[in-house]
Amino acid sequence: MTALSKYDRLEATGLWRASSEAQRREVVVSIGDATLVISDLNDRAITHWSLAAVERGQASTGKAVFHPDGDPDETLELGPDEAEMIGAIDTLRHAVARARPHPGRLRWLGVGLSLSAVVALGVLWLPGALVDHAMRVVPPVKQAEIGGALLARIARVSGTPCRTPEATAALTALAGRTGAARVMILPGGVREALSLPGGTVLLNRALVEDFEEPDVAAGYVLVEEVRSAAHPPLRGLLEHAGTRAVATLLTTGALPPQTLDTYTEAQLSTLVPVLSPDMILPAFAAAEVRSTPYARARDISGEETLELIEADPMAGKQGDPIMPDRDWLQLQAICES
Repeated sequence: MTALSKYDRLEATGLWRASSEAQRREVVVSIGDATLVISDLNDRAITHWSLAAVERGQASTGKAVFHPDGDPDETLELGPDEAEMIGAIDTLRHAVARARPHPGRLRWLGVGLSLSAVVALGVLWLPGALVDHAMRVVPPVKQAEIGGALLARIARVSGTPCRTPEATAALTALAGRTGAARVMILPGGVREALSLPGGTVLLNRALVEDFEEPDVAAGYVLVEEVRSAAHPPLRGLLEHAGTRAVATLLTTGALPPQTLDTYTEAQLSTLVPVLSPDMILPAFAAAEVRSTPYARARDISGEETLELIEADPMAGKQGDPIMPDRDWLQLQAICES
């Protein structure tokens, strides 16, 4: 202890007693190597107290009484004239106390770190974990039900989905060729195409009315299928919903209506990112659908979609028609009534 060297020649006289029954005797007090040395008047050591275990007891004004930690019956009394020694002992006691480990502080530090870890876990890990769990346990029937609830909200803006008995075969053929669970035509609302949980793909009526061949509508459905495979619509909804809404779904089987409302608004007002040709061309090839009509529908000049035109997997090939011409004509007229 560096503070000891300051007091290595300091001595004082005091009164010491070994127990509460013993008589007090005059002693000489000095500071040794991390100890308080108590000697008789002939300079013979009587006892040594560890400075780390010296406690201060009650005394009258000006005096100081010290005792070993845990043994208040053995005491050392120093008078007011030994103020320098009293100050030295107090100084060394405080220095030792500061050097001691503080389990309480460490405990609170540990508690604080644990709480921080829990909070971080809740903020960073829990939301994603809940979404992942929901994606595993929500059955297809429930996903379709959620998709239907979203469709009902979209219909408030777009109008009721177009339906005619004559166009049913065309919609079935379009879904079968592209792998969608169901294709529906809306009179408005969606800009081009939108996928819903459960596998339904919504198309704007312009994609069937403004083009001469079904490859354009089929291309938009295929792109939505690729988009859904990369990021399922239900996952997008749950990520938008937040932890509390996802927990509600897992416990009650339903999402809060407000969550569905805000998600619908976001979907109808947000532009979806354009997928790269490398992502979507394999889907066109697998479905045997030409990518050129889709590319021209996106950009009539073909400048922004040149790769889709040049790498058309059906270029120079004669694939099966997506649907008969009569069905295509019925699909083009689906919203007229």
